[in-house]
Parts: sequence; C-alpha cells; structure tokens
Amino acid sequence: MNVEEITPRELKPALLQLDGISRVTMEAHHRLYQGYVKKRNEILKALATVDLAGANQVYSELRSLKVDLTFAIGAIKNHEVYFEHLGGSGGEPDGAIGGLIKRDFDSVDAWRADLRATGIAGRGWAWTAYDWDEGKLFNYIGDAQNTYPVWNATPLVALDVHEHAYFLDYQTDRPAYIDAFFANLDWAVVNGWVAAYSIPTA
Repeated sequence: MNVEEITPRELKPALLQLDGISRVTMEAHHRLYQGYVKKRNEILKALATVDLAGANQVYSELRSLKVDLTFAIGAIKNHEVYFEHLGGSGGEPDGAIGGLIKRDFDSVDAWRADLRATGIAGRGWAWTAYDWDEGKLFNYIGDAQNTYPVWNATPLVALDVHEHAYFLDYQTDRPAYIDAFFANLDWAVVNGWVAAYSIPTA
C-alpha cells in the first residue's frame, strides 16, 4: 500500500472573527481537526504493515485500524467542509443554492427550520446534501464522524453539533449556537461547490 501523509488545512483568518462563535472556540476546534489528520497518517502507516492473515470480524488489528481510519477520515472531511463555508455574513442563501433550497424545501425558512431541528436531534452532525439519485437536497443526521449522510450524496452545508463546537460559548444552549452558525455561513463558497460538482439547478 502506498502511503502519503497529508497536512491540515490552515484556519482561515475570517474564522477568528465570527459573529457569535469565539476565537477560542475556533482555535480549539481546529486543534481537534489537526489531531484527526495526525491519526489518519498514523493509521495508514500501521496498515502498511498489518497482518492481513489475522483479519477477524470479532477483533483483529486490521479491523480496528480500518474502523478507526473511517472515523479519522470522516472527521477530516466533515471539518474541512465546516471550516471552509464559515466566515461569511449569513443571511438569505442566494444564487444556485438559494434556488435549490427554495425548490426542494419550498422556502428558505422551511429549510432553515428543518436543518435547525435536524441539528438539535443529531448527536454529531447535520448536513444539507444533494442526493444524486433523487435529484434534490435533503437534511441528514450523522451521529458520528464516520456516519456520512448517505451514499451518492454530496454535502453542501455541514453543521457540527458535537459539544466541542459550541460548549465554550454556549454551554448547553445548542439552538443559540446553531443560530450563530447560520449567521456566519458563506453562501459564495457553497455556490462554488454547486458549480464545481455540476449539481443540476433546473
């Protein structure tokens, strides 16, 4: 197996000046992300020399490493979406994503209410993702770093509702944190993803 290390993405300066999410929270959150990158690299090194003949579904080194790798990689991907689309001024989604939201949820208010409730109901993540099979947006729950929305769906909005994302600022008031999340979304970034993935908007 060819193993290449990756390095964490830098924290954008705009993320240190968010409205309602503190610099202390974002710096701590980014350090967690850096830890996931480090563990991803360590696990891949270990897999390069693991005994394949010892694989077992009850317990084996291979099983443990492979399961933990999905957790580390899931955390990396989730956080990279999360960090990348924060730093904006929130407000009403415009452009392609605005049109998709209005088409698939009837209104921005309905989408926002649904994602907010999904985030309150979730134990780890809530996503707005485009389902390529159904051809529309849906808000999904993911309770852990390695539970993705669904296969063949592309996350466009990633809401981290683990306590580490908000506890320093809001303690147990998750709804207030979610409102702050909405207020800092950068819709230009999300529209860039819609274009890059060639998501149909008609």
